[in-house]
Amino acid sequence: MLGFDLALVPLALLFTFAIQPGLGGMTDAAFEYAFVLPYLMVIAAGLSFWLGICSVQLNAYDGSAVGMTAIFACALSGFSFLLSSLASLTLDPSTHVIFGISFFVFSAVSRAVLLQVVLAIYRRSSPHCRVLIYGAGTTGTQLVSAFRAHETITPVAFVDDNSALQGLDVAGLPVYTPVRIAEIVKDKKIDRVLLAVPSLSHPKQAQIARRLQKMGLEVQTIPSFSQLIGEEALIDKLKPVPPQNFLTRPEVAATLGEGSECYLDKVVLISGAGGTIGSELSRQVLDCRPRKIVLYELSELALYTVDMELRQMAKGMDVEIVPVLGSVTDPRQVRQVFADHSIQVVLHAAAYKHVPLVESNPLAGLANNVFGTQTLAKEAADAGVERIILVSSDKAVRPTNVMGASKRLAELVIQDLATRVPKGEGPIYTIVRFGNVLGSSGSVVPLFQEQLRRGGPITVTHPDVTRYFMTVPEAVKLVLKAGAMAEGGEIFVLDMGKPVSIMQLARQVIESAGYSVRDTANPDGDIEITITGLRPGEKMSEELTYSGNLIGTRHSKVFAAQEGRLSEIEIASVLRALRHALAASDKKAAIDVVTRWVEGYHPQVPAGRKTS
Repeated sequence: MLGFDLALVPLALLFTFAIQPGLGGMTDAAFEYAFVLPYLMVIAAGLSFWLGICSVQLNAYDGSAVGMTAIFACALSGFSFLLSSLASLTLDPSTHVIFGISFFVFSAVSRAVLLQVVLAIYRRSSPHCRVLIYGAGTTGTQLVSAFRAHETITPVAFVDDNSALQGLDVAGLPVYTPVRIAEIVKDKKIDRVLLAVPSLSHPKQAQIARRLQKMGLEVQTIPSFSQLIGEEALIDKLKPVPPQNFLTRPEVAATLGEGSECYLDKVVLISGAGGTIGSELSRQVLDCRPRKIVLYELSELALYTVDMELRQMAKGMDVEIVPVLGSVTDPRQVRQVFADHSIQVVLHAAAYKHVPLVESNPLAGLANNVFGTQTLAKEAADAGVERIILVSSDKAVRPTNVMGASKRLAELVIQDLATRVPKGEGPIYTIVRFGNVLGSSGSVVPLFQEQLRRGGPITVTHPDVTRYFMTVPEAVKLVLKAGAMAEGGEIFVLDMGKPVSIMQLARQVIESAGYSVRDTANPDGDIEITITGLRPGEKMSEELTYSGNLIGTRHSKVFAAQEGRLSEIEIASVLRALRHALAASDKKAAIDVVTRWVEGYHPQVPAGRKTS
């Protein structure tokens, strides 16, 4: 670039002599100036180094570099006048002014031309990406300016929703309506679409991106300049809202108090320890300072995660953490675990709980939830365990799905075992029943937040569906408290407050993220709520008891339910028939067993699909 600048000095002089009248011809003037030219070129080299012009890359030659070139040209003009005066040359002062102007124009224009030549060479020798920019505002025009000097990216056109811009040229590119995107992509061979509309809400950007991706286009979202320099947050509305914010009542701030003595210095086994409830049980039991916690879990990843977390929490607490990978349906392994670790307290949270999945896989659900409970409870009794607490669900009450029915059968198994134990002579069997847990895996709030992150719509199965809700920590606190209060055979029910409308909860999730609901009253809103129809086995509302009779306990949020039970002979008949159905992989026979013995079980026909 230094050589390029030095070559422009004589070229600008020759041009000046050619257009300057009264010099007696270009040849004579050039011959007369030849004595001064070497000195001027040495000065030009020094000025170019000093001003840094020769160090500026072609693709970085911007307004400030043009300004430095202007200073360079003015200085050369001045030095030309000074050298001519010292050499007593008879040149008009205007000659030096024209020389300076000529050098400036030649330098700036030649750099622009050279940049295009170099870019053309690069683009010809390597593949380049043709981009369509969605949004012809400030961010879009800044993108075009940046891409002008890019070797592999070529901006082709804009699309914009603003009808006032459509049909105009912005930053040298045509602006089209988004309706014509498919046509533009085909005609102009577009490789990528850049969303340069940071003023749009994230859901609307996500909706546009999904529509473009369905056309087979690569889509990227560009933040605004103010976001890039830190004046605005790049992601200001996507932080998950804590689940307790969606409760319609104050969160239960219970402490275990005397209940912690039930777990103090004991060996506690937690089945399903890697799940949402199981992992929280593990954390809160650790706070009770047991002697050992045995984490029993089927999922290797879930077991690894909770084991690593508890080991960090247990540092300095003198509590042994034992991870056991296995299934509660394996009697030999369960028996071995009880023998190896001398288990004293069992918290049974292992279960298949996702209604649609268990509905599609009823045999697996029944095997795990019913026979897993029977195996664990029976082996616990044989091993002399002091206390067995089954974590149950409100879906066990008059269930319309296999998952709920399997949980009710698990309750009946525990009730049956409890009746066989003389008071004070064997394990204390108890059941704790509660509703939905906010924030648990597969629950509705994380699902809504994920749908919101993708730009919607949020799906609700029915506008009138309601559910009971608790947060994970408060549910687990009350489970441990109820388990500590148990004397044997109780079904404890937690106070869940009033049922919550799922439609209202969906609105809360949308509005808590700073967005608005798009419906007939607000057609310009951000997120639509779509009604999909009840899923197989789903109920409009849940119940906490069969009888509706609740007896108060020592804790204001824990009640005891008076529920019916099956006799020992009936339970044996149920388990025998169910085992035969599972052995034969006979779904119909298994469902027939459930229908006969679980009160209120009747699968629900899913409602039709419609959209709000």
